Amino acid sequence: MKILIVSDTHKSHRNLEKVLEKVRPVDMLIHLGDTEGGEDYIADLAGCPVHIVRGNNDFFSDLPREEEFDLEGHHIFITHGHYYYVALNEERLREEARERGADIVMYGHTHKPALTREDDLITLNPGSVSYPRQQGRRPSYMIMELKSEGEVEIFQEWL
Repeated sequence: MKILIVSDTHKSHRNLEKVLEKVRPVDMLIHLGDTEGGEDYIADLAGCPVHIVRGNNDFFSDLPREEEFDLEGHHIFITHGHYYYVALNEERLREEARERGADIVMYGHTHKPALTREDDLITLNPGSVSYPRQQGRRPSYMIMELKSEGEVEIFQEWL
């Protein structure tokens, strides 16, 4: 299963369109918040199942604050991250993920890509495909491939 993971598009879809052209076909798209009203367009553009959570700039949105679901034997927890103070560090988020029994947790909010693999938990942030903040400021996203034998491959990508 091939999953495109993005975050923090903030109503700017040009780079997301480019990413989808580059990586299609995908089996799922996960957006980790701050669509600012673009969730319907993103869902239509994706052309596959989507999971989108509400970010701190998704005012008046009906999107869920966070989601949990199972894929290919993995329990996945997704959130924008601001309720877990991810701008400071990932510790609170990791605690929450473990309490929920997740082995993969995804967040956005910082606009900076991050990937940590521990024995019991993968923590990832794809950065921002529209407004990156890391050194070099290249738009970023991640591709996660879930293999049938339980293996997880994650690829950090840039435009």
